[in-house]
Amino acid sequence: MGKLEESSRRKARRGEIQKIILESVKLAGILAVGLVAPNVIGAMGKMGLISNKRQSEIVSSSASKLTKKGLLKFNGKYYELTAEGEKKLRQLELRGYKLNRPKRWDKKWRVIIFDIPEKKKNVREQIRNLFMAAGLTRLQDSVWVYPYDCEDIIGLLKTDFGVGKNILYLIVDEIENDKYLRQEFNLI
Repeated sequence: MGKLEESSRRKARRGEIQKIILESVKLAGILAVGLVAPNVIGAMGKMGLISNKRQSEIVSSSASKLTKKGLLKFNGKYYELTAEGEKKLRQLELRGYKLNRPKRWDKKWRVIIFDIPEKKKNVREQIRNLFMAAGLTRLQDSVWVYPYDCEDIIGLLKTDFGVGKNILYLIVDEIENDKYLRQEFNLI
């Protein structure tokens, strides 16, 4: 395996470890180092995210890094999720979000238009990546389409990324020459 592949795998594992820690803190309310951490560590070991030899070292290192980033707060005995940590966790959860597809299409297109300023270029790229991962199709640079209801996820994006006024959600009865869209979404 090449150096780039190994580096990429390490980063992905690190991201998964941090997501699991944030989710654990969110579910438990707090992460008590002595009580909850062994269960988290065991689960990570079973999932193959960390080696059995260095499990507790890796978890505590990741937790302290999350604390330095302001995502967790350590109170001497346990870790708590900060508001920034909750926001980051929602963004991590959105990355793997898949939109549901009802059995029947209501013959309406959902068009999402966004115009995010250059100073928020990073946010714009994250939103594009989320749209691609969720299965939306790009009509033009900042115009995306989906045949099913996705208003909830768009509302989350607006609040989580702070771009509420920069994204428009439209429900459209017809799109000119939509045959290729129907084919792409298997609606023919």
